[in-house]
Amino acid sequence: MAQRKTEAKPRRSKGLDPKRLLAKAGARRRVAKYPEGGCIFSQGDPGNAVFYIQEGRVKLTVVSPQGKEAVIAILGPGDFFGEGCLAGQLMRMATAAAMSECSIVRLEKMALIRVLRENPAFSEMFLMHVLSRNIRFEADLVDHLFNSSEKRLARVLLLLANFGKAGEPQAVIPKISQETLAEIIGTTRSRVSFFMNRFRKLGFIDYNGRLEVHSSLLNVVLHD
Repeated sequence: MAQRKTEAKPRRSKGLDPKRLLAKAGARRRVAKYPEGGCIFSQGDPGNAVFYIQEGRVKLTVVSPQGKEAVIAILGPGDFFGEGCLAGQLMRMATAAAMSECSIVRLEKMALIRVLRENPAFSEMFLMHVLSRNIRFEADLVDHLFNSSEKRLARVLLLLANFGKAGEPQAVIPKISQETLAEIIGTTRSRVSFFMNRFRKLGFIDYNGRLEVHSSLLNVVLHD
């Protein structure tokens, strides 16, 4: 099964505050805290709400009928997930779990539809989010089909550190296991460990209790 990766940040309209607009959903909006490892929803659960990340990181995983697990996305603050229910998805196609302590807004399907209808600015932002995720999935598929596992790992680390996105890169990546990285890029933990040690020796990353990514890691992605 092909793996999809990490988070994609939608462009936001200038001056738009998603939290303020989401608050207009009223009683059908709920904010919940999740501990690290907490399950937000499971594959096969009813699809009746959309979620917005205020704080923390969320991992989306899929398990095949044969029991093989794949990481399809890692999301962070400002991301929506679970939006498949708006397109008629009755059951969750993935499991969403907190990778760190999270603050998550749960917005019932009909409440979000109402906000989308009543607020053009919010609708524009949400559309950009959906389009950005689609573009990201296409890029992930190309990456998986044509790049080596070493390049795929380098790309994932750079994306987790926000290289190439608006704002300053986040050099220190929040805690993420080598097992999770292996699931994202579709290889074994031993191969991830080999590449991580190689990147560290070359000075592309610092990896001693915490993971720090340097811009020089771009050399791995750009090298043919």
